[in-house]
Amino acid sequence: MGVKREEHFFLRRGAGLLAVSVAVFAAVAAGTAVDAPAQNPSTQNPSSADNPFWGSVTAQPITGEPLKLSLDDAIQRGLKNNLGLREVEDAELTYHAQKNEALQLFLPTITLTGNTGYHMHDLAALGFGPKTISKFTSLFPGGTVPAGLSLITRDYLTEGQIHYNEILFSGPVIQGFKAANAAERAAHFARMTARGEVVQQVAVAYLRAVADQSEVENAKALVQQALVFADHAHDAHVAGIEANLDELRAKVQLQAQQQGLIAAENQQAKDLILLKREIGVDPAQAIDLTDPAPYGELAEETPEEVKAVAYQNRQDYQNYQNQAVAYKALHNVYRSERLPTLSFNGNYGTSTVNGAGTHGDFIAMGTLTFPIFREAKLRGNEDASKAKMQETNAQLDDLRIHIDEQVRSALLDVSANKQLVDVARSNVDLATRALSDETDRVNAGVDDNLPLVTAQATLATAENNLVESLYQYNVSKIGLARASGVLEQQYRTYLGR
Repeated sequence: MGVKREEHFFLRRGAGLLAVSVAVFAAVAAGTAVDAPAQNPSTQNPSSADNPFWGSVTAQPITGEPLKLSLDDAIQRGLKNNLGLREVEDAELTYHAQKNEALQLFLPTITLTGNTGYHMHDLAALGFGPKTISKFTSLFPGGTVPAGLSLITRDYLTEGQIHYNEILFSGPVIQGFKAANAAERAAHFARMTARGEVVQQVAVAYLRAVADQSEVENAKALVQQALVFADHAHDAHVAGIEANLDELRAKVQLQAQQQGLIAAENQQAKDLILLKREIGVDPAQAIDLTDPAPYGELAEETPEEVKAVAYQNRQDYQNYQNQAVAYKALHNVYRSERLPTLSFNGNYGTSTVNGAGTHGDFIAMGTLTFPIFREAKLRGNEDASKAKMQETNAQLDDLRIHIDEQVRSALLDVSANKQLVDVARSNVDLATRALSDETDRVNAGVDDNLPLVTAQATLATAENNLVESLYQYNVSKIGLARASGVLEQQYRTYLGR
């Protein structure tokens, strides 16, 4: 009876462990399968307490020289140091360990025990009192109990045993291992999804910093231009050629451009800090971005073509597929609890008492267990697991529709942002020509400097719009690659690098 109770507890513990591990994994995997936000990180004040993918593990101390950082370098540092990815990788190791625990239920368990010691036994306490011993008087010489017979015995006992246990057949164990195996595969795809999120966030942060750098350079050029114009207006006023109002306008324009430069440099510094935070670089480390803003047009693709690629490569979709397999196996765990369980148990040991030689003893026993009546509990577990299985299948169907929506939205964003880039380029060309013409008119004395100041402001706005349009175009292409499930492998192609 002791062996049967131990075996029943062993089986019940194994099935329960698998059920809990799969359920816990589903919650974790659902959280890691969320798409990365396509928002500008500089507008959020992000924290790793809200999202671990905004944090990292600092990988190296500060160096005196600026760190040369390309887009590829930044992404590789992110994949190595990002906090969110580290957490998902640790979770995958956990599910791999639980799969090994489930595998042990299939394998034989062999243990070896040994002990030696001095023992004292009270025969009366064990049920061998004087009345009991008197029943065996015929076995003693002379038919009487020896006068000096003590009910307290002492001996030196040395023994060793080897135990063998193996489950030959168990429905819950078989289905539980299938569930754990599917959970491990789902954890793998959850990790791959997390890698895609890291690539997207690091690439967006890098492109934002590159756009900031372009805006700073534009602001510096405009400040220099406004400074030249202000000096010219001052000299013209001193010479009596222009009125004091023209000089005041030039000074106001110069200060406005200086304000724009201060704001651009401050925003660039903050966005660089966010980039360094995501890739494991100390916030105080100086870095130089070596890649300019990339620009490349994508070949036109239909939603059906992109969806076909997404269904084949999206890791979150494969994650949910394996979750569905895991919950189906878990459902079968509870259904198979009605099946008999066959196991084998045995042990062999030797004992030596007071050094008087050894004697071996062994047991070999097969056990077949049939559940008789646990129908209420079994039906409850089966119905609950069936509900979870149906919920996961519904989520999988919804994800297919969600992928379709993401693909179509990403294609629309790419198309619209490409048109915005073309318009922004044209606006810069037109604003440049207008500024050139107005400069000639002012130099010729036809106009005062008010139209010239207006033309300079128009050009500054057009150049900033072009920088922002290029940034949004590149971000939309990254979003399309993420929606297709090929971001980590093909981000260079999508960015036109």
